[in-house]
Amino acid sequence: MSEYVIIGNGTAAAGCIEGIRSIDSEGKITLISKEKYKVYSRPLISYLLEGKTDVERMKYRGEDFYEKNNVSFFPGISATKIDADKKEISLDNEEKISYDKICVSTGSSPFVPPFEGLDSVQKKFSFMTLDDALSLKEAINPESRVLIVGAGLIGLKCAEGIKDLVKEITVCDLADRILSSILDAECAGIMQKHLEENGIKFLLSDSATKFESNKAYMKSGKEVEFDVLVLAIGVRANISLVKNIEGEVNRGIVVNTKMETSVKDIYAAGDCSEGYDASIGGNRVLAILPNAYMQGFCAGVNMAGGEKEFSNAIPMNSIGFFGLHVMTAGCYDGECFEEKREGVLKRFFVKDNKLIGYMLIGETDRAGIYTSMIREKVPLDTVDFELLRKVATTFAFSNENRRKKFGGVV
Repeated sequence: MSEYVIIGNGTAAAGCIEGIRSIDSEGKITLISKEKYKVYSRPLISYLLEGKTDVERMKYRGEDFYEKNNVSFFPGISATKIDADKKEISLDNEEKISYDKICVSTGSSPFVPPFEGLDSVQKKFSFMTLDDALSLKEAINPESRVLIVGAGLIGLKCAEGIKDLVKEITVCDLADRILSSILDAECAGIMQKHLEENGIKFLLSDSATKFESNKAYMKSGKEVEFDVLVLAIGVRANISLVKNIEGEVNRGIVVNTKMETSVKDIYAAGDCSEGYDASIGGNRVLAILPNAYMQGFCAGVNMAGGEKEFSNAIPMNSIGFFGLHVMTAGCYDGECFEEKREGVLKRFFVKDNKLIGYMLIGETDRAGIYTSMIREKVPLDTVDFELLRKVATTFAFSNENRRKKFGGVV
């Protein structure tokens, strides 16, 4: 009987369990989880603070998920070392576990620069895990002034989550716009205006250089007083387990399209991995929930002796702030086609007769059609692209392609 070990307990781990069980119903699965919770959906932590969900509804799989899949769950335990020769994993409780195949799905950790005086700040938090959210909630009150360092997805979702629980929120970032990794200047400006209309203040092209207790000294010379500090500057993939056994790593643990690392019988999936991005034709970290699940499932199938590849991953983001939604996917280095009307801005990027990326603000219904076109490299001369730019509809495809792609009556 095969012994499978999964290190980490996020979306990729759930996918890996289901991938293994799709092939092998008998093998032993051991799940090592640094967090004490069963698998939950991390993007929901801001909704937890808003009161739109609770811990029970945040669960990514049902309460009996581990039992149904015959998984031995080790909560609150970290793997400290892999011995690839002995096929053994050391844990921080001094136990050792043997394995036949491993999936490393250790995710990522907050990146915190060495700010001068950061140790003098008593109430400082990250915003990535359920414990982070619960700790932050305990620290704030209706009179709190909150400074968030980082105007990316994590920082802005934190701002939305605590908006009605505190007195004031200021978000700063060295970039000249919010969401700089996924939006251009005009699209970012639309989102920033909407956030400002909902009470969020911004200091852009500016960031903290030094802290003294409850005061931040900014690059611009400004001083910002605060009661609570949230550091949302960025993340780094947790690669040390594979790096320490001389496996190939870059920004993430390098994997092929089967999720195999360079070390025999060790796989990686999720935010810690660096896999193939179909939109650029090369490897990079794609720290996105749907890709994490598909990478994990792919790894599980192959660990159990099946044959599966995941070669059409692309970067995607779907997020909303105070009712205004934005979706992005792919890359933006092609010719831009724009559709703009009141409350809606859509940008489509085209290269070599194919859709390679998009930005959608205010109208995101059925955007999966666009995402599918990017993944499948659909030639634009086989669809009514002018119609698709206006509305995401299957009627832009020929009858034959609709039958193949969507099935049913056309």
